[in-house]
Amino acid sequence: MALTLPAFAKINLDLRVLGTRADGNHDLKTIFQTLSLHDTITFEPRRGPFEIVCDDPAVPVDRRNLVWKAAALLWSVARPRRRGAPRDVRITLRKRIPAASGLGGGSADAAMALLGLARVWKLSLDLTSLSRLGAELGADVPFFLVGGTALGLGRGDDIYPLADLPKSWVVLVRPAFGVSTADAYQWFDREPRGGQRPALRRPPPAGWPAWAADLRNDLEPAVVRHHPAIGRIRQALVDAGAAAAAMSGSGSAVFGLFERADAARRTAADLARPGWLVVAASTLSRSGYNRRLSPALAGRPGSRIR
Repeated sequence: MALTLPAFAKINLDLRVLGTRADGNHDLKTIFQTLSLHDTITFEPRRGPFEIVCDDPAVPVDRRNLVWKAAALLWSVARPRRRGAPRDVRITLRKRIPAASGLGGGSADAAMALLGLARVWKLSLDLTSLSRLGAELGADVPFFLVGGTALGLGRGDDIYPLADLPKSWVVLVRPAFGVSTADAYQWFDREPRGGQRPALRRPPPAGWPAWAADLRNDLEPAVVRHHPAIGRIRQALVDAGAAAAAMSGSGSAVFGLFERADAARRTAADLARPGWLVVAASTLSRSGYNRRLSPALAGRPGSRIR
């Protein structure tokens, strides 16, 4: 039978670039947060070649797609005697998370591909094993096997679950352009240090953890220098009453956290522009994340990460 899973977006509540690693990647300390915005992936077992179908014509459906790469990696590791491309599954991908936005859409899809295909192909791999495979696909991928609020270290792939942020409503604004991760880090490396603007413009709301008092994104100043619209969007969210606002990841999406759903919806309507994606969403706790993924997690060893 077909299996359908949501692939949830994320924001980086906090992102610090600590230095450059020996392998050339940047050493990070970041706090991830799952959002209710999601793509939808359906896995349909069938005889024949592996296939991806997507409702967004801009998304490649061949070996360039992270879902395809996840399937090929899982096939080669779990079925070492079977050579060649993966088989016997058709994946339908319904995209709602925009690319080049810092919201982790491709990584979320890849993580759900690992989880869903492990179920469809009846592979006895726990989440720790899947997470190790996910890290080979991208630094963000292991987080999407955890969800909720979590600390990411190293490249961002060493994940430590945190107590969930109290439920908040989120306005996401993705302007009409994207920012590649490679560009964002190259710009950061050339940028003079210092001058990062804090994401929180006032004391954190009641019930928020102590670390929330000092949120920021170290990549933001360098990206804003090349794309000033990101800074203007951030300021508009602050002016609308967001408790915190910042660029997510390497951009170009900007988020604002609100304590009230009506304020988030009103702000989203006010900021809508032609060519922009403006969405009012909410944060998603780890327990809620587990519930939404239960069709693939049920009965799997180590299926809950607390």
